[in-house]
Amino acid sequence: MHCNMTVSPHEIAHILSEALPYMQRYDESTIVIKYGGHAMGDEGVARAFARDIVLLEQSGVNPVVVHGGGPQIEAMLKRAGVQSQFAGGLRITDAKTLEIVEMVLAGSINKQIVGYINAAGGKAIGLCGKDGNMVLARKLSRAVADPGSHIEKVVDLGFVGEPAKVDTTVLDQILGRELIPVLAPVAAGLEGGTFNVNADTFAGAIAGALKAKRLLLLTDVPGVLDKSKKLIKQLSLADARRLIADGTISGGMIPKVETCIEALDQGVEGVVILDGKVPHAVLLELLTDHGAGTLIQR
Repeated sequence: MHCNMTVSPHEIAHILSEALPYMQRYDESTIVIKYGGHAMGDEGVARAFARDIVLLEQSGVNPVVVHGGGPQIEAMLKRAGVQSQFAGGLRITDAKTLEIVEMVLAGSINKQIVGYINAAGGKAIGLCGKDGNMVLARKLSRAVADPGSHIEKVVDLGFVGEPAKVDTTVLDQILGRELIPVLAPVAAGLEGGTFNVNADTFAGAIAGALKAKRLLLLTDVPGVLDKSKKLIKQLSLADARRLIADGTISGGMIPKVETCIEALDQGVEGVVILDGKVPHAVLLELLTDHGAGTLIQR
């Protein structure tokens, strides 16, 4: 990944100086970063991500990290011998599965990321949606088309929820005090119980409640692509809706863009879908004029 090009101290100083207007733009503003996909699996990439988060915090930004953990959950379910049921490609989260989901998300993965950020000199604090009633979820119902008859039927996905209420009390205490919250997308239900929430949706709800300046969704793709598979650098809300309607945005990108639209509707200033596998993707997006991925704004 690293090029052998040696950069002189003078060039480094020049590069740092170039970052000043960007640092000023985001000074003391809240940036919610959803971290997931394959960028999480590789320790080297994860440590580089942690360093970038600490660098942001040092430059006056208030970063909030929300993480997923699909592959790690898969691995732990296998180890525990829990058989997952699927409906229309979506995992049904029963009580046994949920126990492991919560263990992995709010436990091992969360503390691993906290550890990496702290090792890079930050002060991370690991929380989940349950802490301080940060996120209360309602049960998510999903309609899935039957492949044979194409008749939509509602599938019960078990303990899968969507954010219903966000209380920022805990985050308000933390942000601006050199502490970096790392959030696992597990929430309590409105009527009790525990729900697994999609990490993108969770990050969108947090960003909306905090009126974040930016929501960054780190994914495994370069961003939103047009019909000829070229990266679209910028989209308005209207563009985004149009591209979903005409089928340019399809598959797994639809829920991501819908999360973006919702966050913008709640008062987030801009949302970026970018490739988390690109080294320093977060710094490229926030502190250089290069930008990375697709920026969606009102």
